[in-house]
Formats: sequence, structure tokens, C-alpha cells
Amino acid sequence: MDELKKISYLGPEGTFTEEALILYLKKNYEKNNNFSLNKIEKIPLPTITDVIKSVDRGEVNQGVVPIENSIEGSVNLTLDVLTFESEAKIISEVVMPIKHQLIAKSQVKLKQIKRIISHPHATAQCRIFLNQKFPNVEIIAANSTAEAVKRLKEEDSESAAIGTKIAAEIYGLEIILSDIEDNKDNKTRFVVIGNFIAKKSANNKTSVVCFLKKDKPGSLYNILKEFAQRNINLTKLESRPAKKNLGDYVFMIDMEGHVHDKVIYEALESLRTKVYLVKLLGSYPAWKE
Repeated sequence: MDELKKISYLGPEGTFTEEALILYLKKNYEKNNNFSLNKIEKIPLPTITDVIKSVDRGEVNQGVVPIENSIEGSVNLTLDVLTFESEAKIISEVVMPIKHQLIAKSQVKLKQIKRIISHPHATAQCRIFLNQKFPNVEIIAANSTAEAVKRLKEEDSESAAIGTKIAAEIYGLEIILSDIEDNKDNKTRFVVIGNFIAKKSANNKTSVVCFLKKDKPGSLYNILKEFAQRNINLTKLESRPAKKNLGDYVFMIDMEGHVHDKVIYEALESLRTKVYLVKLLGSYPAWKE
């Protein structure tokens, strides 16, 4: 594993992905006496594809992207790029509560606000709050919560944004209401991408994609029984279009354990004889709160 010098993430500055990146670095590297956040070059990139490709090309050591939200479900673009367009591997994960803040310029009163800017996912996750507190306020879409907060710098005092604490700090704005999300259990899972297989830890997870030779009755059963017979616990099962004919799918599977565990290795080797391809997306430490 190379020394971590550069890490890309889904930008711009002030996104939840940047918060996840900082949490990951602190949890995994802070014990190193030589570690300092200031020594790591954090590179915001505009799209998930850009982040993953920057790892593929070796422009950065690692990258961070969202992969799943407890309310919205999977981030399909992340799954598709890792499956069909990249050889990068998941080397870690971060599960982070999503807390939305109502942000404005200092001294702004709630009754002054006539428009609220944010990413559509953020406003959807605050729908009940907005209906109750701001039923007649105009909702304006932005490309990200961080962009929404940044735009406030050029807006008048009748505008507010839904964004992160880190974005409010970066752009020198004020949080006027905290934790406004409707679902207090809202969490997003982020994955850290690298060009190696992570070492085994005390608690691991493995992610794979199964490509079928031909869709036929019992195809999914034949995959699942390899894990059931070995008492391997699956934590996620999802199908995605195979990018070929209508009705062709691949199966994405997360399981407990590491690919270097004998039982996981044997299950995947047996599975390779029954499907067209088993692609390893990564074996990595499972997130611990």
C-alpha cells in the first residue's frame, strides 16, 4: 500500500462526501504520529466517474464516493462505473449520518426567507420540515448542497440553503436551524476506492458482481446456494441492467468476510464455474460506529 498523499472525492468543497473523507482519514490514519490532514491533498472532482477514473489512472492514491443511502437506495452511477468501467477496488467504507442544516447569511431571520436553494435529494429529505416551516417559499435546485451554500454569497438576505456544517464554515455563513432532515436515521454509505485489496481486519466485508452465462430459471438460486451452503451471511443483494439486451441483469452481492477467508474463497471459486464472470469489487474492513 502506497503512502497516502492525494485523495479525490465528489466535490465541490463542503459536500457530505468531503465530510466522509475527513471521518475516514481521522479514523484510519490519525493514530500514525506522522499523520496530518494538512499533508493530504484533497482533490474535489465534479462527478463520481471522475473520482473513480482518477484512481484508475493513478492520479491519486485513493478516492471517495457515495454508494448507498438508507432512504434513496443505491447510487447507481457508482455501482455501474465500478462494475463496467473500472478495475479499482473498494478498500474501505464509511457510514455517516446525514444531517441537513438551514444556512443563511448572518442576522437573517426565518420570516425573511423567500427562497431556499439545495440539491433535490436534500430538499426531498427535508420535505415535511419545508412544508411545515416554509410552505410558500420557492425551492431552487442546485447541483450539490455545497454549490447551494456557495451561491448564497451572491444572493440577497431573502435566500437560504440546505447544506452541511463544513460548507457553512468554508463559505463563512451561519447555520440558522440545525438537523432539519425528516428522518433522523438517514445515513449514507460511502466507499473508499484504491488500486489494491485491503488487508484482513477483525470485521470484513466483500463485494462482488456476478455476470450470468445465460438467464434461465434457477440462475439466482444457483448463486445464492453457494453462500447458503457455507453459512455466509449476505448483507446486500441487488440486480442491475447488464448494459446489453433488455432483461439481462448482473447481480451485486455484499457479504460478511474477506476474500482471503477460506470459506469465502471457496464459495467464489465454485461460483466461477456456474456463471460467466465473478468480478471482485473489493474486500475491506466493515464500518464500525
